[in-house]
Amino acid sequence: MDIFSDYLANIDNIQQRERTEEVLTWVAKTFPKLKPRVAWNQPMFTDHDTFIIGFSVSKNHMSVAPEKVGIRQFSNEIVQAGYNPTKEIFRIQWNSPIDFSLLEKIIEFNILDKADCSTFWRK
Repeated sequence: MDIFSDYLANIDNIQQRERTEEVLTWVAKTFPKLKPRVAWNQPMFTDHDTFIIGFSVSKNHMSVAPEKVGIRQFSNEIVQAGYNPTKEIFRIQWNSPIDFSLLEKIIEFNILDKADCSTFWRK
């Protein structure tokens, strides 16, 4: 997880830093075949050089980016979890619980759905 150390060090709020680190560590441990990387100043995970999921932080929330297809596939579950989805991301407020089972489903879906993808983003 050293790859994310500079990104995490730049999060001033210690609770937000710890929560972000918890999520990134969880993804790395749950999906060890995914490659962690930082691109566009955001931590993300890839599989065979294709984007699987990315994260970013702001003052009020952590954003989760599974691409449009992932948002559409899980939009009902995202809303049921209490998260605010847009076309490309969903937001987890800092004071909301992390639904790790939902994250797992989304990541597994992207891995399977993009198994034959040869580009970074879906076309």
